[in-house]
Amino acid sequence: MYTFQRNFPNRLLPILGMALCCTAVQADQIILKNGDRITGSIVRKDGGSLTVKSELFGVITMAWDKVDSVKADTPLNISTKDGKTVQGTLALADGTVDMAAINPSTTGSKSSAPAADITSIRNADEQKAFERLDHPGWAQLWAGSGTVGWAGSKGNAETLTFTTGVNAQRVTRTDKTSLYFNTIKASAFAGGKNSNTAQAVRGGLAYGHDLGGRTFLNAFNDYEYDKFQNLDLRFVLGGGVGFHAIKNDRNLLDLLGGADFNRSTYSTPATTKSAEAYFGDDYSRKLGKAASFNQTARMFNNLTNTGSYRVNFDAGTAVKLTKWLNWSVAVSDRYLSKPAIGRKANDILYTTGLGFTFAR
Repeated sequence: MYTFQRNFPNRLLPILGMALCCTAVQADQIILKNGDRITGSIVRKDGGSLTVKSELFGVITMAWDKVDSVKADTPLNISTKDGKTVQGTLALADGTVDMAAINPSTTGSKSSAPAADITSIRNADEQKAFERLDHPGWAQLWAGSGTVGWAGSKGNAETLTFTTGVNAQRVTRTDKTSLYFNTIKASAFAGGKNSNTAQAVRGGLAYGHDLGGRTFLNAFNDYEYDKFQNLDLRFVLGGGVGFHAIKNDRNLLDLLGGADFNRSTYSTPATTKSAEAYFGDDYSRKLGKAASFNQTARMFNNLTNTGSYRVNFDAGTAVKLTKWLNWSVAVSDRYLSKPAIGRKANDILYTTGLGFTFAR
């Protein structure tokens, strides 16, 4: 029978012991007030939660006030209520956090603070992401997707439908900028006649800035062209106040309302100008790691011509096929209570096709 020592030479045992000791030293140690012990790497502490990455159990989030002691030898970025930030190691015991700065010439060698006064803790990657959101350039942080779809037939009738859609957002800790653009063009050739059956363009941009808490200001500018509504151009400029009803890693629901100016030019010819009051919502949800859902709804009540109103509704789902390729389905609905003479009140634009995702 072979023994462990015969298969594993004695001269290698000290090396194994040193490796195990180094691993133990480098890992952060967290002990909860109920006696549970966690070994891993501190990722961040935001608000009342501490997040730790363990090699055995993955990412674990726990309440900060349930932590009894911490020993972290890997440098972290620690911020306190008085605005002080220390980059260094930390140890928590008896409700007090002791910090040892790795750059004592600028921050002082050691300091301490009550555990309740620690506003945030971040590892190097989390701090880098935090600073990137703090003062980003205007060209940074954009993320979104674009879709191209088409369909056709050939035979007794020839048809061709072409659609495009682009959605992009730039989100920082204090504001959000959104852009959207959708088009559809459809034609049919039958019985010796060639005609367009759909032709519309919709686009716009919106901006929201947090005021503190869950309240934010928002402004938007929308444009629309629809040949079969006789609409040459609808120009809408408005703004108002919003409220983050739900805001977490998976769900975001904003409720908002305000006022706007609407100038619509028709090919009849006619031009209308009106003030409107609007309300609506923006909702987004992550459907796992590879899929997402977005929905936007607005109701505009005409204040100049009371009794008239219009409704905008947009929704879409995107599924990632590869790192940059996705498949998406989108619906865009526009309803007018008083459409042009001879036209229907409702126009629905739906698209599906392959697209791409991007992030900067």
